Amino acid sequence: HQDNLLFLWSITVSIFGIGGLLGSSGSRYLTVKYGKKKCLLCNNLLMIVAASIMGCSKIARSFEMILIGRFMCGISLCVPLHHQYTGEISPKKLRGFANSTSSFFWTLGKAVGQISGQRELLGSQSLWPMLMASCGLPALVQLITLPFFPESPPYLLMHKGDQEGCKKAIRQLWGEGHHQAEIDDIMKEKATMKNTKILSVLELMKEPAFRWQLYMIVTLTATVQLCGINAV
Repeated sequence: HQDNLLFLWSITVSIFGIGGLLGSSGSRYLTVKYGKKKCLLCNNLLMIVAASIMGCSKIARSFEMILIGRFMCGISLCVPLHHQYTGEISPKKLRGFANSTSSFFWTLGKAVGQISGQRELLGSQSLWPMLMASCGLPALVQLITLPFFPESPPYLLMHKGDQEGCKKAIRQLWGEGHHQAEIDDIMKEKATMKNTKILSVLELMKEPAFRWQLYMIVTLTATVQLCGINAV
């Protein structure tokens, strides 16, 4: 029935956000326990599995596989790791630029996906499984290249207490030289964090000092969501 088809299609589109909610909710615990590099590698594996499931859905004649794949994509993509890792491995003078690249490539990826999804390209009746599976290609590239990169220096020093490992990672990333100033900055941040209480979402909402910042973030986020870009 047409109503059932519309319902299934709506679920297929929106289940990505449900996966994203779960992924973002557990991101802090996972990154502190396992580190950003390991979490990124697991994310890539999850994305490749999701792409394979969606790519095989037509052969299996199973729309449920698309639902599962979209849900897994949401978990993988919405764990906010890429900009954190990129910012932390960048030297201080390039950190702002490095952080902005995440948003740029996120937008570029959406544009490439929409263009590739045209019926004249991969959006045809015969090629759409390839379009669904194409999200696994960037994940595969990152899965192959990321092992050659070190763990985030701030994570090694702040959470693991591995000062030698931090120095080694900094030298590998930024080359030989005097990087004591950057290490001192990380140590200051670590000392600051010890005296800072991590607020829960409920505590944050009750804290008067953050009330206007919270209003601003909610307004901006609601505007982005309600403009219809996700539905499009």
